[in-house]
Amino acid sequence: MFISIRKNYEFLNVYHHGKSYANKYLVMYILDNQLPVNRFGITVSKKVGNSVIRHRVTRLIRESIRLNEKQFAIGYDIVIVARNTARGKMYKDIESAVLHLGRIHKIVEKQGSL
Repeated sequence: MFISIRKNYEFLNVYHHGKSYANKYLVMYILDNQLPVNRFGITVSKKVGNSVIRHRVTRLIRESIRLNEKQFAIGYDIVIVARNTARGKMYKDIESAVLHLGRIHKIVEKQGSL
């Protein structure tokens, strides 16, 4: 089940107290939330492009999380920030970037749908 982080203070809490790693397309912040579920937040700034491009990137990130959610360890707040380079990328590129950052954070198992 995909639970979203929606409130600004929740995003700020993850930014300030969480740990971050980045790759070519995305930045991922994680923070232990002591809950039996993961909560995800996705941020795509106006630097990435107009609203059509930003929403497409958001949908690609959300779909890659949804299809690989069982691989993620439980109990984290995860905020994913799209970088400017994510514009125009295909689903496989974004999915690979999400799983790569999850493995760096050690919250995704090695097996993948890659």
